[in-house]
Amino acid sequence: MEITGTGRLEVRITPLDVGKRVSIRRLLDPSEGAGTFTDVVGVLTSWDDETGVLVITRRSGQVVRIPETSLVAGKTVPAAPARRRGPAADFAELTRVASRAWRPVESERLGEWELRAASGFTRRANSALALGDPGMPLDEALDRVRSWYAERSLPAYVQAATGAAGTQEALCAALEERGWTREVSADVRIGALAPVADLDADRDLVTLSRSAGGPGGGWLRRYQRASGDPAPHMLTVLESGPSVWFASVAAEPGHGSGDGHDGTPVAIGRCVVDGRWAGFMAVEVDPARRRLGLARAVMAALAGRALEEGASAAWLQVERENTAAGALYAGMGFTTHHSYHHYRGPRD
Repeated sequence: MEITGTGRLEVRITPLDVGKRVSIRRLLDPSEGAGTFTDVVGVLTSWDDETGVLVITRRSGQVVRIPETSLVAGKTVPAAPARRRGPAADFAELTRVASRAWRPVESERLGEWELRAASGFTRRANSALALGDPGMPLDEALDRVRSWYAERSLPAYVQAATGAAGTQEALCAALEERGWTREVSADVRIGALAPVADLDADRDLVTLSRSAGGPGGGWLRRYQRASGDPAPHMLTVLESGPSVWFASVAAEPGHGSGDGHDGTPVAIGRCVVDGRWAGFMAVEVDPARRRLGLARAVMAALAGRALEEGASAAWLQVERENTAAGALYAGMGFTTHHSYHHYRGPRD
């Protein structure tokens, strides 16, 4: 925290620092604990002179509103902490790679934004990717977004990110101010690809295919988002991407919920290779066969194939609530690069 030569705390931020990453100390409201201080670090996304309220958006996407009268100390800090592990990754590059790995059925440009729809199959394929300038004032752009999705009988979502250099803390705060609700947050994690391929796992258990609807459609029966008969638009999304691979581990007779009779795998995964990047998705294991190394085998097999195609870096997305998957991927060397959030438009 900022300390002067006399040892006293000092506020060294002003409204001119809007858009910068800051660290502040504030005095809590008496109802929260008399004489208690707390620290907040994030991007200063607004400072309203009339109300005297600062808005700070944290790395997690949480928006914190702070009366300037409660400030005890404050300073600007580097835009993002130095990263000691993992490949070099630019936020915009990584976001575009992730977008190409999960293509919608229908899309339309709104300036540099992309409106995406796939009959409601996943938020990622049914949200506006707000990367860049929409080419018009924000309120007009959001009206266009809501109209576009209403024409398709879909809720309006905007995907925006926080937590790295060049991310969209100001947009996230602006969406909340306009009544858009953050429904889901996920961490985008990155790591070196070779260590994943070298995991101690039985890769011989894994069969790789180019199609999710391969022989018998077993992969889709294991995939939890494809409950029931998968619609064509699901396959369109799943099989989209520059170079897509599907991994399956067949059930042994008498083991797993499929018992090997209907061809349902006990473990699956999906990987999209795009230049130097390999993205991992849909890694799922039969609950009766978890903790047996099957997820590691799937990841290792897919990573090995991605290495053969020239990739060297890996990425994946983990929803915040999925702590088990988060721990698994941390053990494989994946670290958080940034977080993304889906904001749902106000309900009329």
